[in-house]
Amino acid sequence: MLHATMKSLWAHKLRMVLSGFAIVLGVAFVSGTFMFTDTLNGSFTGLFQQTAPDVLVRPANAGAAAAGGFRGGDKRVVPAAVVATLAALPGVARADGTVNDQVTFIVGKNGKVVSSGGGAPGIGGNYDDSPAADGSPIYTITAGRAPTDAGELLLDEKAAAAAGYRTGDTVHLVTSGVHPEVTAVMVGTIRFGRTGNLVGATLALMNTSTAQQLYLGSTSVFSEVKVTGDGSVSNERLRDEITAALPAELEAVDGQQVATENQNEIAQSLSFVTTFLLVFAAISLVVGSFLILNTFSMIVAQRTRELALFRALGASRSQVTRSVLLEASVIGVAGSTAGLLLGFALAVGLKALFARFGVDLSQAGLIFQWRTAVAAYAVGVLVTLVAAYLPARRAARVPPIAAMRNDVSIPESSLRLRMLGGTALTAAGVTVMLWALAFDNASLSILAAGIFAVLIGVLMLSPAISRPIVAGIAGLYPRLFGAVGKLARQNALRNPRRTAATASALMIGLALVTTMAILGQSAKSSVDQLLGTGMRADYVVSNATNAPFSATIATQIAAVAGVQDVVPVRFAVAKVNGQPTTVAGFDPALLSRVVTITAESGVLTAGDSGVLITSTKAQEQGWKLGGTVQVALPNGSRAMPITGILAPSGLLGADVILSPATLAAGGVAPVDSVVYLNRVPGADAAAVSAAVGAVLADLPTVTLQDQAAYAAAQRAPIDQILSIVYALLGLAVVIAVLGIVNTLALSVIERTREVGLLRAVGMSRRQLRSMIRLESVAISVLGAVLGIGLGLVFGVSLQRGMSGQGITMLSIPAGQLATFVVVAALVGVLAAVFPARRAARMDVLQAISSE
Repeated sequence: MLHATMKSLWAHKLRMVLSGFAIVLGVAFVSGTFMFTDTLNGSFTGLFQQTAPDVLVRPANAGAAAAGGFRGGDKRVVPAAVVATLAALPGVARADGTVNDQVTFIVGKNGKVVSSGGGAPGIGGNYDDSPAADGSPIYTITAGRAPTDAGELLLDEKAAAAAGYRTGDTVHLVTSGVHPEVTAVMVGTIRFGRTGNLVGATLALMNTSTAQQLYLGSTSVFSEVKVTGDGSVSNERLRDEITAALPAELEAVDGQQVATENQNEIAQSLSFVTTFLLVFAAISLVVGSFLILNTFSMIVAQRTRELALFRALGASRSQVTRSVLLEASVIGVAGSTAGLLLGFALAVGLKALFARFGVDLSQAGLIFQWRTAVAAYAVGVLVTLVAAYLPARRAARVPPIAAMRNDVSIPESSLRLRMLGGTALTAAGVTVMLWALAFDNASLSILAAGIFAVLIGVLMLSPAISRPIVAGIAGLYPRLFGAVGKLARQNALRNPRRTAATASALMIGLALVTTMAILGQSAKSSVDQLLGTGMRADYVVSNATNAPFSATIATQIAAVAGVQDVVPVRFAVAKVNGQPTTVAGFDPALLSRVVTITAESGVLTAGDSGVLITSTKAQEQGWKLGGTVQVALPNGSRAMPITGILAPSGLLGADVILSPATLAAGGVAPVDSVVYLNRVPGADAAAVSAAVGAVLADLPTVTLQDQAAYAAAQRAPIDQILSIVYALLGLAVVIAVLGIVNTLALSVIERTREVGLLRAVGMSRRQLRSMIRLESVAISVLGAVLGIGLGLVFGVSLQRGMSGQGITMLSIPAGQLATFVVVAALVGVLAAVFPARRAARMDVLQAISSE
């Protein structure tokens, strides 16, 4: 049996390649995702470990503040006098005060910001030659010298090259401090850590006093203090001794603690990336399992007489089952191996993709762990074996006496149980979906569970529901194509299980694509509706890098002739009743001049001691007007009364609103995220726009947009996300197309004698190709109809379920969905090219004599 199985595999190499290709793509996604995320984690881990000092002294609870989103926004400082105190302690070799900023962007000679995308920070601060915990230098000067005077700075090598700067050139910086525009002379270049890998960030360092004055407003304070031990005690003991000498408002952490904090924060941020990519890998594998199931079902059907002969010669049922599963195992191992190798290429592609979003890993080599190989083979082989198990069981039930018959076939199980199970599952899924949508604050996970149940239920029902749909799709075939069309229609209806399984792969892909198309279009329509009805501002000033910008800009704009209202909005992350929550800081009375704000109860002001919340948040948390919430900011925590409940609006930016004074008192840096502007009534729009543009002329990170341009900017990220999702789902569609090709190719082999008889009675090669193409189109359009139908239901349901999260408008892209159907028909034509050519080239006499 082993010899016969391997011989069968070798005799049908093309069949093995086609069925194994689905596994290749699915495994490539899994292995590529693991390699990419391991590389990403390894890059950040190495970066943190290479640059952490022996001990770091900082404001108390700075780690918790950073984890809550205060990194770069915490304005608390360490007195400069602490540096001398720490340097004098036993076991301390040196203490160096540091100044840190993460919103300092380098403007190149071409006037553009030096950045690989919108996600990486622009790091600014002071230069010193203190070492990391492992003794290696944190900064290494690679050209020139250290900055010693005001107006001098160092740039990292990569940023300097990208900006086109050389030693002696005047560098243009944009900061979020009191001085939004800064110029300085570059006196050299530096390398960060041992490798210089900043993972997409840029680095600009000045002398200490200049950095203190620019970022902290005083030379008597620092952001943090790095302490280097003399080696006489461990870092942990040195940390404890330093802690005993510090006031209560400061804390000391050793280098390992700093690295661990940063690694945990990055790991939490990257968990979404890993989950996102693995979801698409799972989709590819599920779709691929239909291809494999269909392939093995047809292979077993074609080998029925061969398997019956094995049984007649003494092979047991278990031997026949093992033979089919062995064939599946070989395909699974081969596909997993190829997928693992392809995963390397996919990981390189993911590195290039993420570089566009500001995470530059070009200097990091791919990290391959044994876990990746284990996962690749476990997933690939397991999926193949599961998909091949049912055909293997059916093969084992072939009776030995069947070898004596010419019309032997594998007995098919009744569809009754499958229909009952599918009906029950679909009904249960619909019930769960309706229940979830009946409640405004229902969990999306419950809705998703209902959607998944409906999808599986429809898959189980597809053999039964496919017959009337295919009959309708192919109903015009006889009229349009005569006898050829009638044969194509009958062939498509001949085996509903096979037709449904082939179409189901395409159905899953198009259901997901349709769902995302509806959600994307609805999100864009919601943005347009929100800005069209809620935006009163004439202009919006925002940061192209999605980072906050200097509050000085709003002050300068307010002085422009023709500008009436200037309303800045700030954001931070606070812990509200112990939960990290995005909070907005603005004056509601001022904001109501540029944005529609409705108070459902209470007053439209928070004051310096109160908090405003949206009715959505109030209902979700059970908060009431007049009640109190505990709000924790970097400077501490306090109970704050709820003074008003507002109607939810995406223009508020958050569900919890504090006053700017409250944020400032809480230790949040006074930087703006958005500034809304109104012109003086009757003022010339072009003149005002030009005057405000002049204020921003030397600040390429800050943009001025009217309502139309701002709406387009808000829609752009949605289109970008949809492009990525479509590209990833495209793999599932490719696998589905391969399934159609494989099914038709095996169907032609199965019907070899039939094809020969058709040719013998006068069917031309052209007519034969047309028949197979029409059959393929019917299968493809069936998948499109089922997929788009389900996608419509899922998309509308998810839009309703997400209406409380800003997607308030339902918009169905009818033209796009019609295009999907047309493309599906074209896919059917293309998928039939190879099987049709193969059928047309058959020798008539050999085909007739085939068994």
